[in-house]
Amino acid sequence: MGTPAATDAGTQATGDTPAIGPNGSGGTEATASGRKETSAGQLSPGQAGGPAARVALVGVHGFGAHHLRNLERLQAAGVVDLVAVADPNPPAPGSVPETTHVFPALPDLLAETGGLDLIIVATPIQTHAPLGLAALATAADLYLEKPPVASLADFNRLRDAAAASGRSVQIGFQSLGSHALTAIERLLADGTIGTLQGISATGRWVRDRAYYKRSRWAGKRVIDGVDVVDGVATNPLAHAVATALRIAGARTTADIASLETELYRANQIESDDTSVIRIRTSSGVPITCALTLCATESVEPYVTLQGSAGTAVFHYTEDRLTVEAAAGRTEQVFGRDDLTENLLAHRRSGAALLSPLLDSGAFMLVLEAIRTAPLPAPIDGKYVRWEGAEEAAHAVVVDIEDALERATGRHATFSELGLPWAASAPHAFNLPAS
Repeated sequence: MGTPAATDAGTQATGDTPAIGPNGSGGTEATASGRKETSAGQLSPGQAGGPAARVALVGVHGFGAHHLRNLERLQAAGVVDLVAVADPNPPAPGSVPETTHVFPALPDLLAETGGLDLIIVATPIQTHAPLGLAALATAADLYLEKPPVASLADFNRLRDAAAASGRSVQIGFQSLGSHALTAIERLLADGTIGTLQGISATGRWVRDRAYYKRSRWAGKRVIDGVDVVDGVATNPLAHAVATALRIAGARTTADIASLETELYRANQIESDDTSVIRIRTSSGVPITCALTLCATESVEPYVTLQGSAGTAVFHYTEDRLTVEAAAGRTEQVFGRDDLTENLLAHRRSGAALLSPLLDSGAFMLVLEAIRTAPLPAPIDGKYVRWEGAEEAAHAVVVDIEDALERATGRHATFSELGLPWAASAPHAFNLPAS
């Protein structure tokens, strides 16, 4: 879609985002009385007011299919009109409304489709920058899937284009719509877990050989001279990093004081599949993200708040918050605001965006640190076992679960823990001048 890599537009990875449910969210919110609450800013039939927003979707496969289902729900509610889609691989029969025009690429769509209110881009990472810039050259607002782009330079270009156009940009970190984040703000403010001493993100997932063969950009750092940066922290478990940063109050590039990476790979890929990212915010909060795609089994990822008088654990794909403090143990499942609806509410009434482009600045520093770090160190085969057969086989780093827990608990990297396969060392990222 405007770039040589656009032929992969139908294979965007779903990453660590919860499936869109019947209400466009990853869960339901219940109060202590069990009463389900309505998500603030959410739209329902008859609530939209005014004409339906004219929407175009770029990328209809992979995570684009989730957007199709969500748009179908919103169209049934009279909130949107999906007027056009673009993808070099046509949508499956019946997956888009009969009135929706289908194009092979965004330039074709824009040439023949006017009056768009919103363009949603759900395509491979390396296409986000050119497609996002093309969308911002129109009068439409932009919903851009995560990660925003594949380099800090592209982020700055997109930021400048958005500012010049006056258009709004929402980034698809769906976990940032969770109502649990407001509950976390409250417990930090009232001292439920004491003084915040650190935050960690833990991700233990399984990805097999077929995962890395699903597209030509899977597991790549660069393809055809274009940055991709498809590593564990930048795509599959990007929400773990973004959610930890948001809880720490780190939104913009100015909110990061230091950043280190230690990257490894057990698979025969270019990018990292097992890594530690260690961050210190400008307010002094340490954040350690220990992530792998080489676990024994997949476990829902979580962010841990380490306090002087307790802990809070947020399973962000489930919107589930568990708190252990002096008063005992509590667990609650929250609702979440759909980011597409939030962007529409922003257009309609000025509601604050939940995941605006500028608030991805801190995450983009993490991506840039990974992009510019030394190549991921291969893990010696004697510390890797393979489970499953043929394309379903997946690598398991020996004792990786224990390694992740120790890394996050101590805010240490794998090499600092003295793990036998950790032959690398922490790499400090030189923060750009503000």
